[in-house]
Amino acid sequence: MLGDPHRNPRIRRGSIRDAHDDVGITAASLTAIGAFERAIVGWFDFEKKTYKKIEVAEQCEVLSAIGDIAIGDDGKASLHVHVVVGLADGATRGGHLLEGKVRPKLEVVIVDTPAHLRRKEKPDLGIALIDISKEKT
Repeated sequence: MLGDPHRNPRIRRGSIRDAHDDVGITAASLTAIGAFERAIVGWFDFEKKTYKKIEVAEQCEVLSAIGDIAIGDDGKASLHVHVVVGLADGATRGGHLLEGKVRPKLEVVIVDTPAHLRRKEKPDLGIALIDISKEKT
């Protein structure tokens, strides 16, 4: 777990992606709970090769978030996070986390993994997937 930015000066407030630059994480799994002021989740449409955006324009609880961090084709951290958020009436929304504004906090646990994960763009699918080949490209 990365911890609190106030106690660990290597950690900045900001996006989960910052963990790659701040701590040098190249492969990790993550989980999170907390709350968003608003969020956008997505459902991937294979026919259109794009995400259908589902806007959550209200305060919501992050009931579950799970995902991974890998290095993308551009050498930067590439996130793949699925999230389920709960609304005030008990309804839920879920999908790929595309955007979320944290309020009041999001507790993220990032566990460094021993494998060097690399995410590679798959043009035929329209998405990037973890490349399990042993060759670095």
